[in-house]
Amino acid sequence: MKINFSRQSIYLLAVSFFLLVFVLVFSFAVLIPEGKEYRIKRSELSIENLELKQLSDFALEKEIILQKLRSENLHAIEAFDSEFNSDRFIKQHRTFFSSLNVSKLNMLEEEDGFSVYEVNTTSEISSPKSFYNFLDSLNKSDWIISVNFPINFKRDGEMIKSSFTMKVYNNKSDLNTTK
Repeated sequence: MKINFSRQSIYLLAVSFFLLVFVLVFSFAVLIPEGKEYRIKRSELSIENLELKQLSDFALEKEIILQKLRSENLHAIEAFDSEFNSDRFIKQHRTFFSSLNVSKLNMLEEEDGFSVYEVNTTSEISSPKSFYNFLDSLNKSDWIISVNFPINFKRDGEMIKSSFTMKVYNNKSDLNTTK
């Protein structure tokens, strides 16, 4: 028995065979290796997305803590930025003393990024309690002030003369660029 195939069927069979071979070669040469690489990259991406989410949550948590600390310590932050004014200091704190004298500022070396000024003061008080009230009020003042020891007290009749030095801390203006 003789099978007759038309020329058109032979061409169609040849083209179909060629396309089948092309699809198989393309699949094994390109798609399967790329698929393996795709799965590896997809798992790496999911790990990186997880790390990004964790870091974003951490950053958000720290931002909330930072905002809370800023609001709680706003007075101290503003105190670092305010410039020391001896006349204003005397006006604010003269109620604790019979007389208060503040000598000029001496610029000391910088400590940990802060400008430090030394202020010498002499005062007359009627009782040590008013001096301790003064020390308490320094915590609420417009400046960051550290009272240095020793504090000298001398009795002069009914008054007590005191002399002490203070350090006033200011932010250096060139470091405070982010506001």
